[in-house]
Amino acid sequence: MEKLIESLFYASRWLLAPVYIGLSLALIILAMKFFQELIHFFPLVFQSTESELVLVVLSLIDLALVGGLLVMVMFSGYENFISRIDLREGADKLSWLGKLDAGSLKQKVAASIVAISSIQLLKAYMNASQVPNDKLLWYVIIHLTFVVSAIGMAVVDRMNEH
Repeated sequence: MEKLIESLFYASRWLLAPVYIGLSLALIILAMKFFQELIHFFPLVFQSTESELVLVVLSLIDLALVGGLLVMVMFSGYENFISRIDLREGADKLSWLGKLDAGSLKQKVAASIVAISSIQLLKAYMNASQVPNDKLLWYVIIHLTFVVSAIGMAVVDRMNEH
């Protein structure tokens, strides 16, 4: 009976595979939004101010960071929880593939969230004249919460290593 339950538990890891496939679909949607933003702004380039251009570029960077975060979670999550990805020798393999455990993935996700939050905060400051002060204050508080959380997770992981 115990062997059957253990086998069932071990096989249930494959229930995560559709989740990672869903994340790859989310990556496609994100790429579509990226190019929609790019195509939408392209005809307006010569009519826009420098700060408008910077805001659009920051939005594109933001989307790219979220995309990278999705790729990291998809691949390392699949490798850590479902099955190793076997690529033939000489194939175009990501250098970090197979090297991210759950702890280092968590740190990378936290760092990515801080970077994304930083971009959102910078965009708010670029539009500071149009954003109410209390909303700017909340942006700063939320960003600092992400920063402190990321530092806290890193400290806890370091303590667990020793």
